[in-house]
Amino acid sequence: MIDPAYISAFAALVGTFVGGITSIATSWLGQQRQSKEQRRAREKTELQALYKQFIQEASKLYLDALEHNKTEISKLVDAYATLNRIRVQSSSKVVDEADRAVRLILQAYENENTTFSDIIHSINKGLVDPLRPFSEACHEELRTY
Repeated sequence: MIDPAYISAFAALVGTFVGGITSIATSWLGQQRQSKEQRRAREKTELQALYKQFIQEASKLYLDALEHNKTEISKLVDAYATLNRIRVQSSSKVVDEADRAVRLILQAYENENTTFSDIIHSINKGLVDPLRPFSEACHEELRTY
């Protein structure tokens, strides 16, 4: 027969082992979750910066398109570079809206030059904002983070 002291000692060792493993597993799972949350927060911040950059570049182009019938190709480079970065990191809906915004801006270069009073008049009539659908798509995507 096994001595009850050995059974008690064995039970204590098994209990200590199980408690240690549980503690390690809990700690490891907590770190994994925290790392995942930090990564998603970093990704969201990077996307916000990317979207902000595109909006700034496209807005400048749009104002340029309203004032001029021609543009220098170099002015388009930054917007297209940012658009392609969006293609890599974003959903297809965001990419489609960014692409549509660029196309609308390019079409605006074909229109007559716009004066400040024309812009005020257009705003009162409901000026077309080529970036609004893009901004709304970005908002939807960022809500998922």
